[in-house]
Amino acid sequence: MNSFYIHRYLFIRLLIPWIAGIFCGDHFFDRSWDPLCGILFFGFFAALSFALYFLKRYSLRWCFGIAISALCFTGGWLGMTGQLQQAVCSFPKEKTVYRVLITDAPQPKEHTYLCQALLKERRDTAGIYPIGHTAVLYLQQDSSASRLKSGDELLISARISPPLNNRNFDEFDYARFLMRKGISGTGYVASGKWIKCDGMNNFDLKSVTSSCRRNVVSLYQELGFNGDELAVLSALTIGDKTELSDSVRESYSVAGASHILALSGLHIGLLYTMIFFILKPIARRGNIGRCVRSVFLLVLLWTFAFFTGLSPSVVRSVSMFSILAMADMIGREPLSLNTLAVAAWLMLFCNPAWLFDVGFQLSFLAVASILLIQKPIYHLITVKSRIGKSVWGLMSVSIAAQIGTAPLVLFYFSRFSVHFLLTNLVVIPLITIILYAAVVMLLLTPFSWLQIGVAGGVKKLLEGLNFFVRWVEQLPYASIDGIWLYQSEVLGIYIVIALLTYYFMNRRYRNLQICLFSILLMGTYHATLYWQDRPQTSLVFYNVRGCPAVHCIKSNGQSWINYMDTLSNEKRLKHMTANYWKRHHLLPPQEITADCRHAELNRQQQIISYHGCRVCVINDNRWRNKSTVSPLYIQYLYLCKGYDGRLEELAQVFSFSYVILDASLSEYRKRLLESECKKSGLRFISLSDEGSVRFLL
Repeated sequence: MNSFYIHRYLFIRLLIPWIAGIFCGDHFFDRSWDPLCGILFFGFFAALSFALYFLKRYSLRWCFGIAISALCFTGGWLGMTGQLQQAVCSFPKEKTVYRVLITDAPQPKEHTYLCQALLKERRDTAGIYPIGHTAVLYLQQDSSASRLKSGDELLISARISPPLNNRNFDEFDYARFLMRKGISGTGYVASGKWIKCDGMNNFDLKSVTSSCRRNVVSLYQELGFNGDELAVLSALTIGDKTELSDSVRESYSVAGASHILALSGLHIGLLYTMIFFILKPIARRGNIGRCVRSVFLLVLLWTFAFFTGLSPSVVRSVSMFSILAMADMIGREPLSLNTLAVAAWLMLFCNPAWLFDVGFQLSFLAVASILLIQKPIYHLITVKSRIGKSVWGLMSVSIAAQIGTAPLVLFYFSRFSVHFLLTNLVVIPLITIILYAAVVMLLLTPFSWLQIGVAGGVKKLLEGLNFFVRWVEQLPYASIDGIWLYQSEVLGIYIVIALLTYYFMNRRYRNLQICLFSILLMGTYHATLYWQDRPQTSLVFYNVRGCPAVHCIKSNGQSWINYMDTLSNEKRLKHMTANYWKRHHLLPPQEITADCRHAELNRQQQIISYHGCRVCVINDNRWRNKSTVSPLYIQYLYLCKGYDGRLEELAQVFSFSYVILDASLSEYRKRLLESECKKSGLRFISLSDEGSVRFLL
């Protein structure tokens, strides 16, 4: 592709404003908006486009283009806001009886079973009210809950509320994530607060697919697969990642092979290629043969998607390859930017929220970058041998895909896998062999003696795959971690990549000047943001239920995090605050769990002294019924679960400026202490209401 003119790609011109509309519809959803106004705008631009099209005046062609772009922008905006609006639902504030249908197989968590359920109706003394919204339920772990499966109907007594964030600094927007998936609420169901409806077992589409996948996993176990080999094989073939351990996930992530554990474009592409060549003799019979092959491809691909549970990543990949099959049917170019844009536009038309799915972004950007820059990269080096050409061709594809996805990978995962070329050079051919061998193994189910032999070979290949990935993980500088990119920087990096690509296509000095200037501008912008977010001497309190902590930060990035409870949920706190620590370039904090004395920090009797500031953590009754002639002055009184007294009792011992109410306090205790603060004229902050808070020292 020596030149790129966007007017040649119709669907790219439609896709860009559609994506902009979806993004704006999501960003401005929480603000006041009038759906009728949006519909009127859409109707106006549709009528204007229709009139300009039939007017057929060449001088007004630019007006028609603007009208179509505005129409697409408005359509994307309306589609996104409409989808989010469907997830909005008001729930009673007290516990209520609901009849629910489990739509996904319950997943075991640390203390609960997580399941997605359809809320069919709400019941109270006044009557029965239909709902029809989806919720995420956390069922307390017990023997009865472990036997639940997709399709079961339950009567539960629980308090379901709309999803909310903890409002910690740089925290993942979990509430909006659930709304994009059409989930209206979350709730905790204690043991004994639910019963299974007798005779009620709805065999819907998801329950059937879950049953099929369980049967396949059982077959794998019967054939001798277990441990990491079973987990990787299940992920590769049917998209079941429940058996993947944290160590396996980390190994594949560091080695740059995480994409093979997600059943998506690579796996569907290998399946498509296999079926395409198997049916090649049929396609030689002219147009009818191509049509028959395309129909077979469509049926087999969507059967596989159904079999794997119709997950979004599989549906997305199958949709794209279905468009390729239909393009081949009518004799068009099988894969081009226009075809890719058609697939993306159709999918975003059906489900606008897919735009915010990380897999959607990575898969389409990977394919687009391969189409745009793989050939220029391949022609940078001239290779004469046949084997060398094959190896360099695979490497050029991997480099192109990595360039296209690297900014997003850095933004979402803060990690860059250094040895990705080595990994993909070995892993992709190995995965191809494993997948094709696994298909043969499943087809040989009627011939058990042959199937066992093939299963032995597949097991050896999986052992070799896992061994190689772990070996790459142990190599020096296997990954660069802790990288922080701002959202605006990601867009800037893609602009720089586009300018560099354009320069290498045309080799003009002026384009090189523009590239160098844009790189300088990006570097200056990053340095400015880096300076603004430099560490500052401060105290930070986080809104993490079950983990009261005081984070003391020094201006050089060193910090101490004081855990005030021996049973603190430290893992959850680190997970929720990881982005904040990365953005401010903090070193791993030193954990303090008992009294200590350092040059900068002193902790005695739950009183923390840091940089001339005192924080007293009250999480027990040690200071009740005590008094002193001269109260000790402290800046921050941190009230946590465990203290049963009132503020006036603490005022006999301490003189304080601020009261911090921890998220571990019950709602009743929090309201009681808030009212006492208001009566006494004390300044207070409730972490459960305000989120995390930082005080600069």
